[in-house]
Amino acid sequence: MKNITVLGTGVLGSQIAFQTAFHGFDVVAYDIDQAALDRAAERFDALAARYVADGVENAAGGRAAAAIARIRLTSDLTDAAATADLVIEAVPENLELKQNIYRTLADAAPETTIFATNSSTLLPSALAASTGRPDRFLALHFANEIWSHNTAEVMGTPETDPSVYDAVVAFAAEIGMVPIPIKKEKAGYLLNSMLVPFLEAGAGLLVDGIADPEAIDATWRIGTGAPAGPFEIYDIVGLTTAYNISRMGGEKQQRFAQLLKEQYIDKGKLGVSTGEGFYTYPRAN
Repeated sequence: MKNITVLGTGVLGSQIAFQTAFHGFDVVAYDIDQAALDRAAERFDALAARYVADGVENAAGGRAAAAIARIRLTSDLTDAAATADLVIEAVPENLELKQNIYRTLADAAPETTIFATNSSTLLPSALAASTGRPDRFLALHFANEIWSHNTAEVMGTPETDPSVYDAVVAFAAEIGMVPIPIKKEKAGYLLNSMLVPFLEAGAGLLVDGIADPEAIDATWRIGTGAPAGPFEIYDIVGLTTAYNISRMGGEKQQRFAQLLKEQYIDKGKLGVSTGEGFYTYPRAN
């Protein structure tokens, strides 16, 4: 694989695109309009600086900045897919939206192109038929802050060609990930199967009026020695992602989604990416 396309330039999509370019691949980053692409360009500049600040190996000396030159931005989906060897889809967690994108991709991409979804919660089998190439489709799931939390969970469907699966595992290793093969489909993969119940427990304590985010987070950090509590993690993941997942959940999760929308998202408070969510950033020690 040489030419990689990433669909969606939000918090994680931009990280996937930048990490891939940082490791020498040519990347096309797609989003829906120029405003989204302008925000993506800002994210790439910030990521280059973050790689240097965090001491990512070989990031200093201009290499992190040079990765930006290997990323081409476009709002034309057909153009984005035209020469792709691999398309990584990282658009919002909405089944119908993803299916519609794959139907367009099926006609736009070469027959040899592999499609991979970064969906956090949807099973790849729910999307496979819409790709028009179920044998060349699977899930490739990344964790936030990809340069340090460098897992890449690889999950196929019963229709995924084993050679395609192996090619994606190899690609993940080439961009500095630790590939995590998953033997069969599981909503949430490994990471989110453990993380989501933890986050939902924190959200439940909040919407039931038991405690505020600061108290919940402090209890978890002090009681376990963990570096972050659930609401600090929500801010890192992004409140839009948390909203899109929560609104598809049960009654309590839907109440949390409503709280997120009314008290944070509608006010432009999306988490770390916008400087404010449950907390204001940068935070004082």
